[in-house]
Amino acid sequence: MESLYKSETGKREILNLYNQKLKDLNINYQNHEIETAFGKTNVIVTGDATKPPILVVHGSNGCAPIALEAYSGLESHFQVFAVDVLAQPNKSAETRLSMKNEDYGKWLHEVIDILELKNVTLAGFSFGGLVILKALEFKDANINEVFLTAPAYIVNGNPLQALFKVFIPMKRFMKSKKTKYVERFLKEVFTEKDDFALQFLSTVFLHFKMDFTPVPLINRREANAIKTPITLITAKNDLMFPGEKMIKRANRIFPSLKKTVLLKHSKHVQNRNDNKRIVNLISDEFE
Repeated sequence: MESLYKSETGKREILNLYNQKLKDLNINYQNHEIETAFGKTNVIVTGDATKPPILVVHGSNGCAPIALEAYSGLESHFQVFAVDVLAQPNKSAETRLSMKNEDYGKWLHEVIDILELKNVTLAGFSFGGLVILKALEFKDANINEVFLTAPAYIVNGNPLQALFKVFIPMKRFMKSKKTKYVERFLKEVFTEKDDFALQFLSTVFLHFKMDFTPVPLINRREANAIKTPITLITAKNDLMFPGEKMIKRANRIFPSLKKTVLLKHSKHVQNRNDNKRIVNLISDEFE
């Protein structure tokens, strides 16, 4: 299988940034490397083992340390399992799964089973939301509740806006290596400035073969079959997956939709205050 990294040097640069972010979190953690049918999967575990388990799933072109930062505070209420999604710039295998079949769902359930997690809560952002919804489509068993933040797979934004505000700046950076194009992209997607995101994504755009496959949408039949309680957190100014549009469709298709939250001042990637709000929302459900 051809590597998703364009060079070994580029791979080292990305993984060095991964390790630096994990170190900067200043948390006690354990690394678990498990073998699944789809390839090696890396999981970072933190928090109190006597507390309920929660598994957090990062977004596209991300990694487990980024998810741990976004969901910082959950470790006070849960044992937190942050998974490196396959075929992303992280420490898991480079096996690229299809978004059109059950593979992501099968993979995540296999991770849950190997870790021997019971009645686990799932929380995911963006592409991580798609992975979680795929797991619910595959089977509801052993999943207690899910919290989805700006998830992919429910609605898509305006493709022309995405083209001009996201993909063209990305491509211009890849060609010119001028940081201003990444900054332009980040300004459209991130609610607040993130220096690590600038450094990490600049490196990923140059050294990693990203997946530009169009994101599919869950159909009504599949959504209707889900029984697990879903809390949906959306962002009003989300270019990728517009919040108000998402809430309207989610209310129509998910019978298990428990709660919806619209972050009125947020773009696709939340700021620190909204991340704290999300963590509190999740934690309050288990008080």
